[in-house]
Amino acid sequence: MLDLKLIRHSMDDVAARLKTRGVVIDTAKLAALEEKRKAMQVEMQTLQNERNVRSKEVGMAKAAGNDVAPVLKSLKELSDTLKLREEQFAVIQTELDDFLARIPNLPHESVPVGKSEEDNQFVRKWGEPKQFSFKPKDHVELGAAHHWMDFETAAKLTGARFVVLRGPLARLQRALIQFMLDLHTVEHGYQEIAVPYLVNAASLYGTGQLPNLKEDVFSVYGETNYYLIPTSEVPVSNTVRDEIIAAENLPLKYVCYSSCFRSEAGSYGKDIRGMLRQHQFEKVELVQIVEPARSYEALEEITKHAETVLQRLQLPYRVMALCTGDIGFAAAKTYDLEVWLPGQDKYREISSCSNTEAFQARRMKARWRDKEGKIDNVHTLNGSGLAVGRTLIAILENYQDELGRIHIPNALKPYMGGITVIE
Repeated sequence: MLDLKLIRHSMDDVAARLKTRGVVIDTAKLAALEEKRKAMQVEMQTLQNERNVRSKEVGMAKAAGNDVAPVLKSLKELSDTLKLREEQFAVIQTELDDFLARIPNLPHESVPVGKSEEDNQFVRKWGEPKQFSFKPKDHVELGAAHHWMDFETAAKLTGARFVVLRGPLARLQRALIQFMLDLHTVEHGYQEIAVPYLVNAASLYGTGQLPNLKEDVFSVYGETNYYLIPTSEVPVSNTVRDEIIAAENLPLKYVCYSSCFRSEAGSYGKDIRGMLRQHQFEKVELVQIVEPARSYEALEEITKHAETVLQRLQLPYRVMALCTGDIGFAAAKTYDLEVWLPGQDKYREISSCSNTEAFQARRMKARWRDKEGKIDNVHTLNGSGLAVGRTLIAILENYQDELGRIHIPNALKPYMGGITVIE
């Protein structure tokens, strides 16, 4: 959520920056709601003061032996009016909160202005796409060997956009998860954390999935309203909800493996072949909670940590700075890592690393206390380190040979139980 003080004092500037994201806010409605809220608040304070005066008058009348009935009647009428105003104020505040909750984060000044992914800015690349002496197959054709990547059975079990992995591909997925967790905990200094896959509405609100992005999340209705996590960023970030963290305990750096669940609303007909866009997928997530002054340093760091995974696996990739029209709802700035997929002859996203600044923290009431005792919002960051399914795809396509065999990257061999080639 944006800082209401910033909106009050710089509404035109806020509206202009949001417009670069393709978002037009109704400034007149916002100003009217804020004016109504302030007027109602002043009236309630006046009524409260008057009630206090009347209460004292009742005591004075009793002490003097006077008839208190008229004063009591007046006091009750005043209290009833105040109660009505409080109820009206709650309605206005709820409407204002809902309005503010639907406004996305402001893009950082360094974010390139643009309308879509076509306007994203190239930052750097690593490695060169391998030149094959044969036409490389895509992951679906490679995975179909021996029924190791099985979409038909998954469709029977659940439906479209699910997959069953068997044998060495299931082992390869597990190896990737273990490799990523070991790298980030041992070398990059993250603490491993395991979290629930079901969360409440407050958690999704805290990281910005609710109310705007509700259609992207799977709901589980029962005695309690739960939601399947779209990413472990949601529960991990919310571990600091309603907390005040001491300066000496920052930064907090967490790495979490989880399954993720997304409805993929709005992606009808997009990436329907294979594992690129699934309703359920595996991911190793990086989350940092830091002091505001170092959040952009932390963004560069978290991006480098995700890049290290690709470098160790010897997978060519490039880094793109997302433009204003392509960054996510909660993000102030995002880098995408795009891995080379020979089967598609293009780079495809495999990680997004974002700084949300205080946007999520303000919604979560996640704060820190500096050494002087001042309390302020923390900054939160998240990044895929990496999306496991897409990393599996990249290995299948980049490490294939002309016979359709898959050679295991050196970094994964210690995790494969002696398997060096999948054939």
